[in-house]
Amino acid sequence: MAIGETAEVSEAQIAVHWREEEYIQPSRRFTGQANASDPAIRERFAEENFPECFREYADLLSWDRYWHTTLDTSNPPFWRWFVGGRLNASYNCVDRHLETRPNQAALIWVPEPEAEATQAITYRELYRRVNAFASLLRDYCGLRTGDRVTFHLPMVPELPVAMLAAARLGIVHSQVFGGFSGNACGERIADSQSRVLVTMDGYYRSGELVDHKVKADEAVARAAELGQKVDRVLVFRRHPGEYASKTPMVEGRDVFVDDVIEEHQRAVVAPVSLPAEAPLFLMYTSGTTGRPKGAQHSIGGYLAYVTGTSKYYQDIHPGDTYWCMADIGWITGHSYIVYGPLSLGTTSVMYEGVPTYPDAGRPWRIAERLGVNIFHTAPTSIRMLRKVGPDEPAKYDYHFKHMTTVGEPIEPDVWRWYHEVVGKGEAAIVDTWWQTETGGFLGSTIPGLEPMKPGSCGPGALGIYPIVYDEEGNEVPRGSGKAGNICIRNPWPGIMQTVWGQPERFVQTYYQKYCRNPQSKDWHDWPYFAGDGAVQAADGYFRILGRVDDVINVAGHRLGTKELESASITVAEVAEAAAVPVIDELRGKAVEMYISLKPGFSAGADVEEKVVHAIESEIGKIARPKNVWIVPDMPKTRSGKIMRRVIAGISNFADVGDITTLANPEVVEQIKHHVQSEKVARGQVPRELSAQEMSELQAFGKAD
Repeated sequence: MAIGETAEVSEAQIAVHWREEEYIQPSRRFTGQANASDPAIRERFAEENFPECFREYADLLSWDRYWHTTLDTSNPPFWRWFVGGRLNASYNCVDRHLETRPNQAALIWVPEPEAEATQAITYRELYRRVNAFASLLRDYCGLRTGDRVTFHLPMVPELPVAMLAAARLGIVHSQVFGGFSGNACGERIADSQSRVLVTMDGYYRSGELVDHKVKADEAVARAAELGQKVDRVLVFRRHPGEYASKTPMVEGRDVFVDDVIEEHQRAVVAPVSLPAEAPLFLMYTSGTTGRPKGAQHSIGGYLAYVTGTSKYYQDIHPGDTYWCMADIGWITGHSYIVYGPLSLGTTSVMYEGVPTYPDAGRPWRIAERLGVNIFHTAPTSIRMLRKVGPDEPAKYDYHFKHMTTVGEPIEPDVWRWYHEVVGKGEAAIVDTWWQTETGGFLGSTIPGLEPMKPGSCGPGALGIYPIVYDEEGNEVPRGSGKAGNICIRNPWPGIMQTVWGQPERFVQTYYQKYCRNPQSKDWHDWPYFAGDGAVQAADGYFRILGRVDDVINVAGHRLGTKELESASITVAEVAEAAAVPVIDELRGKAVEMYISLKPGFSAGADVEEKVVHAIESEIGKIARPKNVWIVPDMPKTRSGKIMRRVIAGISNFADVGDITTLANPEVVEQIKHHVQSEKVARGQVPRELSAQEMSELQAFGKAD
């Protein structure tokens, strides 16, 4: 396309150059035992049966009172599900399993130190712990139904116990990812108006006992600056009777949980019967600026949706041992470590630390020892494990029937390693697409019925009707090779109810863009805008291209970062890749690639040339990177996401922003020195950036 013709290209129509992969069928062994094995299930969830099709999910729960209206659309887009119904999430995840499986492990917690004993917590023991902590929240802290409580806890069993205790009382919980700073926690405390903070003195990370309590003081101070007073800080101790922090306890405010919970140990707290549309929890989305954005999720709709998707897409049976290697501080952990699996009465594994400690064989040793047969993780972790231990899975005698990938698009080459090496060619894979705001899966293959396709999440999930729109609201036809903005045409039970305290932001962010008629009460007029780019193949499968902001416009051609990175990873030496824009005098912007190598390979011009060749072969010469930088590691968040905005700042000699919350901030200076000194030597120092260019640069990668 000539540059003069680019005005005709819709902003959403990213240049897409993916090669469609071949189907891979699940094994007969898997399909024979799958929960979703009836081909008629798609018909049951077809649009003509909406919204009543979701009764199938809701009927998996125990209700105190059945609902009279499945979906209330009277105040769009503030949808209300299962109106008139009453239930309790804690009862559904704990109490109702006591009769049939009291001695089965509900949670198995694996501490990071390998010499430390694993804890198996039965459903009976979970019931006891949940009741005791609920009594503490109610009788010691004075919390009541509708109050908010903030947790800033690492991956320890005290976290799901605390969540289920709050849910038992109808207290709205807000878990802040343990890796977040005290300031970030304090801002969320203030936004939710929490009076109680539950935290821990320390936890293990890469072999070190991290001081976590220090963040509590920062959080309380920040909340006070924003006008919210915290009355009580409950502190769990990582090692009973030993204090792992150097931060003193504040008299009258801070208390060790083990000092005050004894008198609550025999308490029996009746689960409060709550309306289905009452809020269960707040989950603050990452990557926002300004006021935090708290996704408010309901009890009935959310719990029904994660239970149904856990059964049909995760293929969870009560007798399975299921390990989701995510953090409960993110929505994945809420939905698919705690609420979904426990609602189904399965055994859910939790791991405290990093998957590569003390070596890259750790996950597979855990899987072998515990008999894990369902495994769930993110492409970030898969790439990391492939990088540092590509041959480790073969050393261990574990067998997964099912594996999930979640959180970002997965490159086909990485998908194949996951399937062939981690899954040993035996496991069915679901490549799931969804978001914090959506509660559960939006796109995925049904593992027992539909073939897998590397790099594609699959069709819309049951009862989900996706569509791809261009910027003008025109449908982008399937099989056209053109991408656009993926949207969901209909409501579903797992969708967030609103942005906590900011209903206008909820409408503007997710519905305003494609709303056909703001006065309409017809759900057809209110498509949900996901903010992700996608292309739909002729077979109906979707390939997610990442956030619409993560696009590099090179001479009018919009290139998705994910396709650039996917091409780079096809090079045998490359473990990870990140694409960023750099200001270019001729083309407006150009692409720069940052790559890290697998163990045993050395940096050199030959590797750089292979990356360039792979991108040109897979995408075209328009995508040829201006530079390829080989770096020792990528700057990453504590959850393992590559921070593209940081390396984009380095490439453009601009401010890299706050790096204090990175897992490896020290690598930033190494990369900066290497890249910028080399650029100076090559005469590639850019002119001073305009305000518009700075704004675009800051927007790039903001979803990180």
